[in-house]
Amino acid sequence: MENSEFGILEIGLVKAASGACCDTGAPMTFSKLAVCCLMFLSPTIFSAAAEASVGISSNEASFTLANGIVTAQVAKRSGNLTSLKYNGLEMLQGGTGHTSSGYWSHNASRGRLSTRITVDPASNNGTFGEISVKGMYISNSSFGGEFFRATACDIEIRYALATGSSGIYTYSIFEHKTNYPPAEIGEARFCVKLNDDVFDWMTVDSNRNMKLITAYDWNHGTEMNFKEARRMNSGSYKGQVEHKYDYSANQFDVRAWGWSSSAKHVGIWFVNPSAEYLSGGPTKFELSAHRDARSDGNDLSASAPPCLLNYWRSSHYGGSVCSIAQTDAWSKVVGPFMIYCNSGQTPNAMWQDAVDRAGKESEAWPYDWVSGVDYSHKNERGTVDGRIMFNDPQAPQFKFNRLLVGLSARAYAGHRFEHWPGEFGGWFGQLRLVDWQNDAKSYQFWVYGDGDGGFAIPKVRPGTYTLHAIADGVLGEFTLTNVIVTAGETLKLGKLNWQPVRYGKQLWDIGIPNRTGAEFFKGNDYYHWGWYIEYAKLFPSDVSYVIGKSDFRKDWFFEQVPHNENPANTDGLGKGLSTPWSIAFNLPDAPHGKATLRLAICGIGARTIAATVNGQPIGTVTDLVYNATINRDGIGGVWCERDLTFDASLMTAGENVIRLTIPAGSLTSGIIYDYLRLELDESVLALKSAN
Repeated sequence: MENSEFGILEIGLVKAASGACCDTGAPMTFSKLAVCCLMFLSPTIFSAAAEASVGISSNEASFTLANGIVTAQVAKRSGNLTSLKYNGLEMLQGGTGHTSSGYWSHNASRGRLSTRITVDPASNNGTFGEISVKGMYISNSSFGGEFFRATACDIEIRYALATGSSGIYTYSIFEHKTNYPPAEIGEARFCVKLNDDVFDWMTVDSNRNMKLITAYDWNHGTEMNFKEARRMNSGSYKGQVEHKYDYSANQFDVRAWGWSSSAKHVGIWFVNPSAEYLSGGPTKFELSAHRDARSDGNDLSASAPPCLLNYWRSSHYGGSVCSIAQTDAWSKVVGPFMIYCNSGQTPNAMWQDAVDRAGKESEAWPYDWVSGVDYSHKNERGTVDGRIMFNDPQAPQFKFNRLLVGLSARAYAGHRFEHWPGEFGGWFGQLRLVDWQNDAKSYQFWVYGDGDGGFAIPKVRPGTYTLHAIADGVLGEFTLTNVIVTAGETLKLGKLNWQPVRYGKQLWDIGIPNRTGAEFFKGNDYYHWGWYIEYAKLFPSDVSYVIGKSDFRKDWFFEQVPHNENPANTDGLGKGLSTPWSIAFNLPDAPHGKATLRLAICGIGARTIAATVNGQPIGTVTDLVYNATINRDGIGGVWCERDLTFDASLMTAGENVIRLTIPAGSLTSGIIYDYLRLELDESVLALKSAN
């Protein structure tokens, strides 16, 4: 019963009975154990075993929701989760505010508060209960987002609990009215700070599944090039740099993540039943879990508790945008998602149980019990299905692999904020296209398609969308605008022709177009701090890639960064030299016409990339939007394609060399390529001569 919600109950009963009835040294029989268990059952444990009814109590300061397994306390002033007990064990760090307990970054502390029980368990025989804390916007409110403008929205926070459940649900509802000023939603997430005396094991995915550093280790670490990065001077990871971004996860694929206790055999997990309320689509990486990095480096006894986060809008890895105009009558329901508690013999057993729970929650989505907010139920949603027919004469044998198809709001011009670090750094606001990669204002609906291009997108809120498709092995994406979804109906799109953009005959390519640099050398180990320091050791003469001979899995480093000037630099604070990478290739004949070098880029820290062919300049890539993927130990941020077109006569029969150079600068001011391709169109000059 180790994966059961009541597993910890069994363990507790066995320990209690053993301690009380085995003092004579006599062997413990099942009947004797049963008698002892009945003798020592507390009312709380007995009610849990019997699946106690949900109860809600309140006082002037807080609500308390309980069902005999989980007891949650919510502050009426803010909507913060101030206590969460699982079978009597406190799961959260004590204290108040954003340094402990659980909280939505945009809480309800705004002057005009409304608190109420939205579902009274007394009305349904104790099967379900829900409470609400709502703050209404007032013009002189000082509370707002962390960046730029106050959050001119009403914000409601709810918590819900069902009988027999070992987890509590939470969600947040934003509403902007047309008589409110424009708003900019800053960093937006739900976070819990966990009991440091309980939790020691963190699990994000199969690669980040480990016993983590202690608060002592963190507080006695040496700060590196970022305040969030420290080299450990103690503990099992002594000598290794810990960095909270090392534990970022793809939010679409990772639906259950959290912490567990290798000693107390309990776990706590965030479970997203859907990704529709998150930002950035199926390629978005985001912070997920880490040891809290807020503590002052001079305070060697500061609290640095285990931390668990669920981001729905952030500035990380290229970020996302949630800008609301004054004329927008806008609302968004973020969640509900589950804070799931369980027990098991090992962290892996508890993680697998949480993954299973995520599957069950996904099947139940959208939840029938959500009411009174702008939330579409099952019968109010539609389905979109169809088949993507791939049509590329240069890839006649292509078969879909990891096809993703989704619906998003139409792209629009939005006020995006960028931060360039360094000497001329700072925050810059620019009008840029906001598409599915960085939209947090709207809902998105994505699914995996099959190998033949078939797809079905269920549970879509009614509205008008743009359909997108991306797939490993295909440069670019498919789009179909004006897709109208109607409640209760299935929109059958039939066969959709996807003919990827080509600018001519493909001469060569490097990598796999998949919107990450994971296939390149060390790309499968990207989530460790400091690869930009190691680059100069691994490639002392920089990258020299030979088409037809080199293997991008071994010979192309996953990030092109300035070459470390000082081999003794181990903290990442130094500068690097400009870094030229060369690509050598042979052509049977001297070409003519137009050539296009296509660069798919998924990590941006450099402002420019200079390119030459056989020593002759062919242009400089500019208009690069910083996405902090390299300095945050990522493998894929907001993706873009930048093309350089040049006169093909610059190439000759025989060997040719293209050189890509990023300028000197900080060690993280580089580029992560997703994919590179050279194409040739020899019809251009022929058409000119025909005229």
